Amino acid sequence: MCNTAVDDEWIGRTPCRLKGAANEKSLERPTITIAELAVAIERCPGQYRLAPLLATWCHLRRGEVLGLQRRNVDRLHRRISVARAWTLQTDGQAVLDLPKTEAGSRTLDVPPNAIPALNSHLDQFVGAAPDSWLVPGHGDTPVSPRTIDRIWDKARRAAGRPDVRFHDLCHSGLTWAATTGAGTAELMHRAGHKSHVAALHYQHATAERDRVLADAPGKLASKATVTKLPRTNRGHGRRRSSGSGSE
Repeated sequence: MCNTAVDDEWIGRTPCRLKGAANEKSLERPTITIAELAVAIERCPGQYRLAPLLATWCHLRRGEVLGLQRRNVDRLHRRISVARAWTLQTDGQAVLDLPKTEAGSRTLDVPPNAIPALNSHLDQFVGAAPDSWLVPGHGDTPVSPRTIDRIWDKARRAAGRPDVRFHDLCHSGLTWAATTGAGTAELMHRAGHKSHVAALHYQHATAERDRVLADAPGKLASKATVTKLPRTNRGHGRRRSSGSGSE
């Protein structure tokens, strides 16, 4: 309102200013390691292991994982389509809604390492109907988000990482993708981010990536060969011809 009043010249400047309010600062979220993730997934009951697997390797939010149905999985082309999310409202009720952002509706390739687990899960735990939930609960709904949180809490403690929340799995996967050289647009697509600011967060330097960047030029230098050039007298004066005294 005050900005509009300034534009309409009712007031000279807006009094609604807070120094530093536009600068968003958040604590760095923890990143799980691949070894720790393997331990945690192994501790999950069989029918729930796919949830943290897809959250990490396909960079999905909890609600996006739970909103997946059989028809959202393209086994032939190794893809999943995110179209809905099963989330908790402020009153504690779970509802089926659209993804968090417009960019959240997306189609993603599933990494090769996750394909065997996905296929096995589809064969063992998912109904044959196209609208069968990928992580089914009781009745005609997906499993409760609270149930997933309880299962993950036990799993992460078994892996020695009680600080890693379920949402941090998506963060971990995006961080790994960034260290392999994924660009901002690619990270935005994988995560369903509408703003590039969020994607840039994952392109921070890591110790592993820094070592790779440091080693690469060193390898080039070690493979380089030095060729000795013959010495010449050019540039050190002209030779005088013998006998004549003239040049």
